[in-house]
Amino acid sequence: MELTLIIAIATMGGLGFLFSSGLAYADKKLRVEENPLIGKINDLLPGANCGACGNAGCYDFAVKVVERKIQPDGCPVGGEETANMIAEILGLEKSNSTKLIPRILCNGNKFNAFKKDVVYNGPESCSVKAIVSGGDKLCYYGCLGGGDCVKACPFGALIMNENELPEVIEELCTGCGLCAKACPRNIIEMHPIDRTVFVFCKNQDEPKRAKEVCSVSCIGCGICARKSDGGIEMINNLAYINYDKLDETKIPFDKCSTKALKKLNSISFN
Repeated sequence: MELTLIIAIATMGGLGFLFSSGLAYADKKLRVEENPLIGKINDLLPGANCGACGNAGCYDFAVKVVERKIQPDGCPVGGEETANMIAEILGLEKSNSTKLIPRILCNGNKFNAFKKDVVYNGPESCSVKAIVSGGDKLCYYGCLGGGDCVKACPFGALIMNENELPEVIEELCTGCGLCAKACPRNIIEMHPIDRTVFVFCKNQDEPKRAKEVCSVSCIGCGICARKSDGGIEMINNLAYINYDKLDETKIPFDKCSTKALKKLNSISFN
């Protein structure tokens, strides 16, 4: 019995030594040395792992930046400062990009977006409302008010204000764009922070219908487009701004009867 036990222990010990030796040899021969730049860049990143850059996380972003598969300014959370530090490590030119920030292109709040006669009872998620009922508003292009964008923001940079519309807290916003991706109505767009002229409406109904569903909708009159020298175009009854051709001095803000076309600094959500 003792001999059998000794043989078993010796056998297990021998196999353990053999396997550990094999693993050590494989580790030495097959080891891939990590580029030290990856660690340096990873340390510069915010560590949010939010996926806003389109990668699996901050470390994955760092790997791809070092491999030159993506640009140093690909992290919207880190912003320009982080991009410049990454560029310096890699010996690249610094970024001159402008911070992007979400703009809520709908003014259809609880006072001016007209409600359906039928009361909606169901999940409050915007994504569910968009599929099941279209929400409780007559407008099928405006904000659903469920706050999916607020929940999607990992930085607390959005709130639902007292008028039932999302509002951006610019000091907290990192420009990650997750709120825009979460909106099923696509009323949230990412724009350079210094851009101020917007059409705060997404309604594509015929003019008469647009008036019936919301008092501040774009009614497709086309006055702004005719006077803007290409700065504004009409597509499906809705004014779209061509920022490449936009000349603010030619935009007839005072002619927009519903004030859907406005400069950001003149917007009031009250």
